[in-house]
Amino acid sequence: MWDIAQDLILFVLKAAIIVFAVMMIVGVMAQVAQRQKGKKGELVIDRLSDDLRDGVHRLKLELLDKKHRKKAQKALKKKQKEEKSDTPRKRIFVIDFKGSMDAHEVDSLRREVNAIVAVAEPGEQVMVRLESPGGVVHGYGLGAAQLQRLRDAQLELIVSVDKVAASGGYMMASVANHIQAAPFAIIGSIGVLAQLPNFHRWLKKHDVDFEQVTAGEYKRTLTMFGENTEEGRRKFKQDLENIHEQFKEHIRKYRPELNFDKVATGEYWTAQEALEYGLVDSLTTSDAWLLERRESHDMFLVRYVVKKNIGERVGRNVSAVLYAVKNFLSKN
Repeated sequence: MWDIAQDLILFVLKAAIIVFAVMMIVGVMAQVAQRQKGKKGELVIDRLSDDLRDGVHRLKLELLDKKHRKKAQKALKKKQKEEKSDTPRKRIFVIDFKGSMDAHEVDSLRREVNAIVAVAEPGEQVMVRLESPGGVVHGYGLGAAQLQRLRDAQLELIVSVDKVAASGGYMMASVANHIQAAPFAIIGSIGVLAQLPNFHRWLKKHDVDFEQVTAGEYKRTLTMFGENTEEGRRKFKQDLENIHEQFKEHIRKYRPELNFDKVATGEYWTAQEALEYGLVDSLTTSDAWLLERRESHDMFLVRYVVKKNIGERVGRNVSAVLYAVKNFLSKN
């Protein structure tokens, strides 16, 4: 009799836990949905200089013995107090741009540039930590135009490349007053690429007709399903060459001294080689550049953070709750 009562109590307890878990999940989803209404993202400002200075100071103090540490702490507090009363430091604004093939990150870049242009004073510096292997022409063209707005506002634009700025990535980087890169960063690829498969022979083999109707002689030059012609190929190649010429003219505007017969072949180089060709101006990492200025400048990282949708934000919480319930029930 006792065993039956015990099993019944355990069953009720398990049922109550499951009901509680479901209610918790529903509550979290409702709360997230309410917060997400009308908000796609927000601008976040981080004080990079404070983080860098604090980190260096903490390490220096930890390396001292107890007696000298107290003395150093007093000296540091005195110095920080004096600095607060001194003339305000110069400001550096920092933007991170990590571009993908479709360059959708340009939308966040636009918002970050809007904020900086609205508050920065002429002559102040903006560093863009740029990383991109390139992608669609129109997307990266817009990205370059957004960076041009910083120069139009009479701000000094520094682009720092730690890993790669190729093709569209270099199109954006070339707008800068100064381009710096880590020694083994990939730089260049000033060229245009387009490729697509053609299934015409496979369709023909299986007796499948493909019909395509256009208005305009060159509305469609190459196609994935129809039979491509030499005239279509010639026009497609001509269009790519035209875009390539515009790409070169864009870079020539900012770096007229380049030997375009050498650098505009679609090749890429390490930054060490790119320095010799004039594609970059100096070799250093973004961290080293910022660290050197930690005492003389106030540095602000400007980020537009896109809010994740309900599924992404709740998914992890739901999984965690269900996993915990499953473990509890299996142990009992």
